[in-house]
Amino acid sequence: MMKELPKVYDPKNVEKKIYKMWMDGGYFKGKIDPEKKPFTIVIPPPNVTGQLHLGHAFDETLQDVLIRYKRMQGYAALWLPGTDHAGIATQIKVEEELRKEGLTRYDLGREKFLERVWDWKNKFGSRIVEQLKTLGSSCDWDRERFTMDEGCSKAVREVFVSLYEKGLIYKGNRIINWCPNCTTALSDAEVEHTEQPGHFWHIKYPVKDSDEYVIIATTRPETMLGDTGVAVHPEDERYQHLVGKTVILPLVNKEIPVVADEYVDKEFGTGCVKMTPCHDPNDFEVGLRHNLEQVLILDQNAKIINGGKYNGMDRYEARKAIIADLEEQGYLVKIEDHSHNVGQCYRCGTTVEPMTSPQWFVKMGPLAEEAIKVVEDGRIKFVPERFSKTYYNWMNNAHDWCISRQLWWGHQIPAWYCDECGHVTVSREDATKCEKCGSEHIHRDEDVLDTWFSSALWPFSTLGWPDKTPELEYFYPTSVLVTGYDIIFFWVARMIFSGMEHMKEEPFKTVLFHGLIRDPQGRKMSKSLGNGVDPIEVINTYGADALRFNIITGNSPGNDMRYYNERCEAMRNFANKIWNASRFVMMNLTIDKNELPEKLELEDKWILSKFNALAKEVNENLDKFELGIAANKIYDFIWDSYCDWYIELTKNRLNGEDEEARIGAQKVLLYVLVETLKLLHPFMPFITEEIWQALPHEGEAIMIEKYPEYTEALSFTAEEAAFELIMKAIKAARARRAEMNVPPSKKPRLYIVTEKTDIFETGRSYLGRLAYAGEVIISSETPDSADKMVTVVTDDAKLYMPLAELVDLAKERERINKEIKKANDELTRLESKLSNEKFVSRAPEAVVAAEREKLEKAKALIENLNEALADLG
Repeated sequence: MMKELPKVYDPKNVEKKIYKMWMDGGYFKGKIDPEKKPFTIVIPPPNVTGQLHLGHAFDETLQDVLIRYKRMQGYAALWLPGTDHAGIATQIKVEEELRKEGLTRYDLGREKFLERVWDWKNKFGSRIVEQLKTLGSSCDWDRERFTMDEGCSKAVREVFVSLYEKGLIYKGNRIINWCPNCTTALSDAEVEHTEQPGHFWHIKYPVKDSDEYVIIATTRPETMLGDTGVAVHPEDERYQHLVGKTVILPLVNKEIPVVADEYVDKEFGTGCVKMTPCHDPNDFEVGLRHNLEQVLILDQNAKIINGGKYNGMDRYEARKAIIADLEEQGYLVKIEDHSHNVGQCYRCGTTVEPMTSPQWFVKMGPLAEEAIKVVEDGRIKFVPERFSKTYYNWMNNAHDWCISRQLWWGHQIPAWYCDECGHVTVSREDATKCEKCGSEHIHRDEDVLDTWFSSALWPFSTLGWPDKTPELEYFYPTSVLVTGYDIIFFWVARMIFSGMEHMKEEPFKTVLFHGLIRDPQGRKMSKSLGNGVDPIEVINTYGADALRFNIITGNSPGNDMRYYNERCEAMRNFANKIWNASRFVMMNLTIDKNELPEKLELEDKWILSKFNALAKEVNENLDKFELGIAANKIYDFIWDSYCDWYIELTKNRLNGEDEEARIGAQKVLLYVLVETLKLLHPFMPFITEEIWQALPHEGEAIMIEKYPEYTEALSFTAEEAAFELIMKAIKAARARRAEMNVPPSKKPRLYIVTEKTDIFETGRSYLGRLAYAGEVIISSETPDSADKMVTVVTDDAKLYMPLAELVDLAKERERINKEIKKANDELTRLESKLSNEKFVSRAPEAVVAAEREKLEKAKALIENLNEALADLG
């Protein structure tokens, strides 16, 4: 029994109800089924304390389209959801809350502070999950994971200990990126570089016991307090005599050696480079080669230490004081403007400081090798392929990954230091004594692991690893990873080498990269610009389907897209078009079963063949991840072929006396509507489910119906092509009438001259009704008095309509004569103006040229009008 659809589609009333129905039905569950192929996607875990933004909506919509498509194709589809503990981001939020209470984390202590963070996580952690549900995300919510849940924590510890045992994790005093605001180390991937205006300060370094001096140039003069050498190229003849000697470090009055090293570019600047091993990664390496002293001159807040009178100053305050002192003491040679790349913290935007610090690192060389190979040999495919170059470039030049963070929220590093013998115990279980000397006087490393360390294990930790679970056996490797190109280094690369190292198998078969969503001006969306869009507000206004379809139809893999709110309005109109078409079909249905009739009319074969071709193309597009192309094709078919043409074509039969014809039209209308709703379902799941539930159907839900495929039985290519010829003729006749403002009530004779008379004969009734013709004459010969007729040409026919039957000739003559008089008056005015020598000589050249152009147009208009008048006879 059919239920009636309301007059107006109201997404607010429909979406929650439909989502509950899906959840109650258990349709999102990923079940192990040996009879089916698995298809797995793991969600890029959003920050647990975050809110849904358009980037999430973009990412999750693409994944939901793919998972719904594969589910309908009969795969055992699993979309595994979860959230990320987001170390720095979450800790900062909780610390902000504490500041409002006049407290810091140190006032609470580690244990109490972590209790506050867990409270925060429990309070706000479900917010983004609920927001994902409003979008229609068909995740298996029973499998929801968190990067700090028990299972993920077990995986993190196993990986850390395993890599440590293999010598791939080590602790060392190395140059790291330090954020003085977040007061933590950052990996290279967490530093964003921007071109900024700065200066080169040229400074004299006197050679000891000599009148000679060398000149160095620096963009960070405050770091000279930590200089422990000056380097020159070994082949630079200018300085060979100085190698092995010492220079005096200005202001500090300390001797530092001159060393020869091939790192120096003798063509750049003066060819002399100051060496600050604790505050520059290249200087650090040179310092190791030449055994240079390491002097750290910045603390964790970027204030000066080990800097004499400058101690306690902020780095920029010290810079001003040092420049002033250099100038006063005659060491400053010159200052020149210089644009350079400045590293900033990806989280807060603070300029980072390179500095030496004891940190934990992952050795990247051995891990990168296999991770490069698996992409090179095609076991992992990047879509678009161009991103593989970015990936190779990064992996081939990857520095060791700094994984320790000076935070409290996160996976605490499983390393214990012995207070008696100094040995470090790294253990899968919490250590209670030193594994070397047996002392119980041990303390745990206070640092936590980089958030991306746990995220890197996501494809297999979420399926139960390190335990050998049935889920891991069946659903791994996952099928597709959908992510933005902006985290290729943060996440994609790390998942690949983690999967290859720990599972000995790639974590996914395909990576589908999407771009960023930008505002209409092409700018990134940000709080500072105030150009962000809240997807929940958009959903409340237009419905989730409209937002989803806007995102999908504007997307092509790997490219940024601009978000226009007006397009959401257009997609809501599209939803209304589908709704109204469905209501029309339902109001005309007397059948209660969805099946095709035995007898098909020409227009039936046309629409079925069009749909069949569409199903084939959409499947091909989706298999190639061309989601936007597939969605646009469905849109065009529904709006143009089904609604604007086929529904109109069936109205005669629906309203006629012939029952067989009437039932035949109903059956094809229903069949095509139902199958098209299935095609559209992955893109617009709510409205398609609501309509499908109201139509005659078998089964429980459209989302578990079989996805339409091409079938030879519905391929009517000859009939489709024939009907397209008839449609072209109808469109051409209508367009010509519209140009002439002829109302539909005027029904002239329509002569069709063509070699394909048999095809046009089959379309006689359509031509009469839809081209508003009083009589249709089909012939292979041109009619008499063709010169008195309006002519329209298509690829396969010439159409003639007697002018006198289209317009009132007397009124048309009167109208044209008025137009001719008006044009002649304008011509006279222009000729008079241009014959005035004063105007021509004094007016700007462009103005005169414009008037001459108007004159030529007036002459051409009069000529055309006279021809039109002559044509009327």
